[in-house]
Amino acid sequence: MESLASQAKPAAVLWLAGFLQAARLHRVVSFCVSSRALSIRIAQCFLLNGFIFLGSLLTLKSVVIPTLLWILPEQCDQSWGQHLCEHTTAVALYSFLRSGLVEIFYVFWFYPLYIFSFIISTLWYGDIAKHALAVVKSKKLDASQAPDSDPHSTSVSADRPEGFDGVAIGVGEQVYSILLLTIFFAEVTVIGYIPYLGKAMNFMLLSLMYAYYCFEYKWNFFAVSLNHRLDFFESNWAFFAGFGSPCVLPIFFFSPLTSYGVMAILYPLFVMTAAGTQEEQTIDELKSLHGGKLNRIPLFFVAKRLTTQALQLLPEAQKEQ
Repeated sequence: MESLASQAKPAAVLWLAGFLQAARLHRVVSFCVSSRALSIRIAQCFLLNGFIFLGSLLTLKSVVIPTLLWILPEQCDQSWGQHLCEHTTAVALYSFLRSGLVEIFYVFWFYPLYIFSFIISTLWYGDIAKHALAVVKSKKLDASQAPDSDPHSTSVSADRPEGFDGVAIGVGEQVYSILLLTIFFAEVTVIGYIPYLGKAMNFMLLSLMYAYYCFEYKWNFFAVSLNHRLDFFESNWAFFAGFGSPCVLPIFFFSPLTSYGVMAILYPLFVMTAAGTQEEQTIDELKSLHGGKLNRIPLFFVAKRLTTQALQLLPEAQKEQ
């Protein structure tokens, strides 16, 4: 109990610090003013995910469905005639037609639009992060993130060989990271179905996952090794849980399609706030405030084991072929 109580204060302080860093959306304005290309990408994200995607959902629920209910009502209208109201066939037929027409909207518009939006937005997020980090680098908005003074780039990048070997290591780390996060996401999804505690655990783990996604762009930009970033992330999990919380909140307040549209708008904003966050400096400055040491939680332990085993099977499969 004493060890648990000693962890409560540093965890709470770091969680609040991460949340406040994510909420500093004024950085978005600074980045957009400094980069025209970044402003264009942000506008495109808002146009696709806000105006087109969410606008289509709003049109369906506020215009299309009410119109269908007016044309094909749910209840018998006396103006139809008594002989029609005595039979439920017309009402059942209208209900079937309404449902069919709504499903046609989803199948031929919303689901293709969702897939298109997901693919295009993913590409745009990389551009947004690249332009934002270029602003950080050129104007030195965050001195600790500049290439000549960033603790990651000086201590970690020096260990990576140059030339083809360095590129090969970088590609290998990217493949490993993608597989690792895919397995971790599967774990988070399964945990969400645990009775009683599942929702709370799911919220925390999703917050951590989205925070990792936000900071991964910056870590890739400054060539931070995968081992270093995973160790830093697991050692300061409370800070990143707080940072990812605002991005995950829409999942618990909206329907799946609506929450996707809202998150697709918010996510690039948090990517930019992550680009301007001095995470190591902020965490170090808070040590004197909470007076404790946050214990590391091996969040990716299972995902690491499964990823390693999956990659070890690849050479064997190639040999068998």
